[in-house]
Amino acid sequence: MRTTPKGFRLHIGIFGRRNVGKSSLLNAMTRQNVSIVSDVAGTTTDPVEKPMELLPVGPVLFIDTAGIDDVGALGELRVQRTRQVFDRTDVGIIVAEAAAWSEFEEMILTELTGRAIPTIIVFNKIDLGSPAQSLLERFKALKLPTVETVASQGRGVLDLRAALIRIAPDEFINSPTIIGDLIPPGELVVLVVPIDLEAPKGRLILPQVQAIRDVLDVDSYCMVVKERELRDALDRLKRPPALVVTDSQGFLKVVGDTPRNVPLTSFSILFARYKGDLSELVRGALAIDELRPGDKVLMAEACSHHPIADDIGRVKIPRWLTQYVGGQMEFSSTQGHDFPDDISPYRLIVHCGSCMWNRREMLSRMLRCRQAGVPITNYGLAIAYSLGIFERALAPFPSAMEAYRQALAARAKGPATTD
Repeated sequence: MRTTPKGFRLHIGIFGRRNVGKSSLLNAMTRQNVSIVSDVAGTTTDPVEKPMELLPVGPVLFIDTAGIDDVGALGELRVQRTRQVFDRTDVGIIVAEAAAWSEFEEMILTELTGRAIPTIIVFNKIDLGSPAQSLLERFKALKLPTVETVASQGRGVLDLRAALIRIAPDEFINSPTIIGDLIPPGELVVLVVPIDLEAPKGRLILPQVQAIRDVLDVDSYCMVVKERELRDALDRLKRPPALVVTDSQGFLKVVGDTPRNVPLTSFSILFARYKGDLSELVRGALAIDELRPGDKVLMAEACSHHPIADDIGRVKIPRWLTQYVGGQMEFSSTQGHDFPDDISPYRLIVHCGSCMWNRREMLSRMLRCRQAGVPITNYGLAIAYSLGIFERALAPFPSAMEAYRQALAARAKGPATTD
């Protein structure tokens, strides 16, 4: 389980003021000295991550954050890092001293509940005091579980583990499928995997490996080929495959070599559905038609890597979009958890498949775009749209195709008018 990617883990964020015992609680939960514990407030500077196994939920990632009430220039940086953790938190733990619930804890609670994040209240250091009965009754009425602990002694830790298991979102116990619902059992899927300069040496990238496993999980089987061998591979089959999935960069050749009656899509589009909201990202792709020369477009990558000469996010997609628009635009890029505070100047945000993230963080980023009125789409969708093969790539997803048709119909009607 130690090698389970972060994107598969339930992200549990631990929040609270400085020196309330967050790090002690994490150490007690993991039975390891993961975080430095000190009587000096503000010892934790950056979020500390600890992966572990929490049955029956499965692999989880605890994130111990810096105190959100920190002050000064360095404190502001710590608070900013802590706020980024909200975006990827699946379950929140608010730690407060037993007799000290303040506006800081209330602010964290408002942030978590406003994002519909399941939350547990932990009153720590109950050997020094007790939470007010009125506060406990309020949380009970709000259906917020509370746990009382003395983290430095390990007291209450088992109660907290039990509360985490009860509150964990169902999808972490009954995981959604990447591709399995698109193919009947016993059918063949062809996976087109380019081996180019961006391919990691000696292995496949994570979405390709996950797709293979997902096919096997539904009692189907797959054939893996490079794009130039696809046509010959299809000719050798006795019957057509149930689905062809390609790396988005090979879309044009794969579309040309795949018979029209064979469903086709890309790994990136599969992950647009698996990690985000495919219908919303489809609607975002239509904003490509509204782009004009000089517009600002943000290319967002979930992970950090050294770009190569023909990088997909920095070179290829900007080139395809520029050709589609017919003029030069202003492209910028972000990596990892970094994201501009103000995204309003951008006419479009094009995001990677976020295979290394949990779904919560991608949905949080999409929510920010929706609130700012900035359309967001995905690498694979942007490529398919700019190359004129959008409907072919969406055909395996009926609900997304319907969202696309509805968006087209709404655009054709134009803005509502009043007499």
